[in-house]
Amino acid sequence: MARGREEYQARVAELQSFGKDLARRARSTCELCEEVREGLRIVEVPPAPKEPTWESCVLLCERCEKAVMAPGKIEKGEHWRCLAQSVWSEVPAVQVLATRLLRAQSDSEDWARETLDTVFLEESIENWVTEDN
Repeated sequence: MARGREEYQARVAELQSFGKDLARRARSTCELCEEVREGLRIVEVPPAPKEPTWESCVLLCERCEKAVMAPGKIEKGEHWRCLAQSVWSEVPAVQVLATRLLRAQSDSEDWARETLDTVFLEESIENWVTEDN
């Protein structure tokens, strides 16, 4: 039990070491909604690789993190129109999360469905989007 906790703490510490690089990449904003907020968090995009990499992480505000963790419970609203922009990010991990959230909303939101109709993802990114979390 103690070993698992130590491994978890080591992983968290390694993820935290990516903070400066992620903040620089994101310009200290949420990488999905681009809002400047206090308390941005480092979130690994599932499925997480065995060894953490900063390329598999994103910097998110609390609102976007909650949506990523439970896309089926995402609240409706204008805030999520930001995904129409973030899906075109140059950062694959951001594209993956934006696509997953758009797909979660596409049954009930016309704008999400329309956005998805215009999106073309590279095969590797599409595979990441559909991988089991």
